[in-house]
Amino acid sequence: MQEIHKTYSIAASQAKVYAALTEPTQIERWTGAPASMDLTVGGAFSFWNGDILGINRFVSPDRLEQDWKVAAWDAYSVCVLVLREVGAQTEVELFHRQVPESAIASIRQGWDEYYFGPLKALLEAGE
Repeated sequence: MQEIHKTYSIAASQAKVYAALTEPTQIERWTGAPASMDLTVGGAFSFWNGDILGINRFVSPDRLEQDWKVAAWDAYSVCVLVLREVGAQTEVELFHRQVPESAIASIRQGWDEYYFGPLKALLEAGE
């Protein structure tokens, strides 16, 4: 199993970044696909029509801890997002642990291309 560690800087408030990560209507805007999110501890989420599935293990405006998996995986990985407001920007530090060896390259690229790239573009466009 592998770990991915990345940091993203987004020119938006922490509240707006948190909303984009957790509110289904906001998630659907940057993914372009149906999403669901139950923000309670133990609550399930689903992005891209169920291609990404998970369970929220810890939820706060500055930290999300999730069991996270691609639908085809047998087991969950662990995803932690730490949000910090730094001036007019929000830094999101990603720790993605227990990623299957066979998926590490595509998941690493996916965080940039499909997740934080579109989320950042949406928020920085002032939408």
